[in-house]
Amino acid sequence: MIKSVSKAEKIKGIISLPGDKSISHRAMLLNAMSNGSALISNFCHGDDRSAMINCLNGLGVNIEKIQSNDSEYPNDTFLVEGNSNGDFSIPTRVLDAGNSGTTFRLVSGLLATQNFESTISGDNSLRNRPMGRIIQPLTKMGALITGMKDNSFAPLKIRGGNLSGIEYTMPVASAQVKSCIMIAGTKASGSTTIIQPKVSRDHTERMLKAMGAKISINNLTVEIKRSNLSALDVTVPGDISGAAFWMVLASCHPNASITLKRVGLNPSRTGIIEVLKMMGANIKLSNVVEEAGEPCGDIEIQSSELTGVDIEGEIIPRVIDEIPILALAACFAKGQTIIKDAEELRIKESDRISATVNGLSKLGATLTETNDGMVISGNAKLIGAPVDTFNDHRIAMTMGIAGVLADGTTEINRSEANMISYPSFWEQLSIVTGELEVSAH
Repeated sequence: MIKSVSKAEKIKGIISLPGDKSISHRAMLLNAMSNGSALISNFCHGDDRSAMINCLNGLGVNIEKIQSNDSEYPNDTFLVEGNSNGDFSIPTRVLDAGNSGTTFRLVSGLLATQNFESTISGDNSLRNRPMGRIIQPLTKMGALITGMKDNSFAPLKIRGGNLSGIEYTMPVASAQVKSCIMIAGTKASGSTTIIQPKVSRDHTERMLKAMGAKISINNLTVEIKRSNLSALDVTVPGDISGAAFWMVLASCHPNASITLKRVGLNPSRTGIIEVLKMMGANIKLSNVVEEAGEPCGDIEIQSSELTGVDIEGEIIPRVIDEIPILALAACFAKGQTIIKDAEELRIKESDRISATVNGLSKLGATLTETNDGMVISGNAKLIGAPVDTFNDHRIAMTMGIAGVLADGTTEINRSEANMISYPSFWEQLSIVTGELEVSAH
């Protein structure tokens, strides 16, 4: 589908975001492993939600969508029945993670705990994303895993059970890989110790602790022992990765004011706010509370004068999903922005370094691709043009925001990629832009 987006004269609105995908997936899977039943409200939208539910259903987990009494989330609440003995059903089919790397890696950690053989796969994009970083530690713990293309790509056949704890030094900071190992570690004998090179998202650690896991954290080291988890009701906060698009839109537009309601503010995810504030963005937080170990609050953003910065080093794992939209912000900043140490972007749903540079260049931005990032010259005047999403949801939404900021009309090919994580994105874009034309053909 091609989406046509035109420049907006004014940006104004209050937005409630879909549930955070990272927290949603962990809440569903960890409660499936727990004693008891739990309600998960504001569960994330899109194809990734279906991927996680379908994989767990394939393992015999009972998940029921219910009508909630919470008027704010009447259609996004699920009841999950935990598997108290930890023995899941042998799948009768290949477990399909779709396009969801989070689903694939977290479910693989669960499969490694089961004393049967199962196969997990995904769509063409996911099958071309290397999985060696989970295969190596899970194999070291005692799982038998075989894959395609030098044993490093999906589909993976996993024979688990009888795991032993290990000490594992991660070569690259990755919350998904770390979570996969921790999930396996809850059923392994002894202790499993994970040493990270840099800080990455800690949603799994927070939730495991809230569910009674035997887990300890010391700077970059996480240790987990065999644990019985207790079911935990979770109201999922709004996705800060989705919020990033609106923060950049309001910051870059000369006549903008947006309020984002009840957004997750986990410190391992707020790198987007930190970077935008470094650039000079007018961002304020309010109504901050903590629920189920996760802080959340409202974010208010006004039009801003941005300045280019260097984005590199320890901040990268905390903004890895937001780099495409940060690259757009850099196009409107004074001076140069350099993004480094982000080579992991090349193995996401698309090669996001190339996809971002490709799209923004077509709109008139001045930026250069590097091996691990990009160099962006600011003060750009973008002009609408045909662009492609490469079937990547974050690229689709980045191009949508760029189209609102660019003169003329931007035509976005394969715009439906947003359905993976944010189905209401185009509708909400129409609302906050008022007179904006967002037409599909």
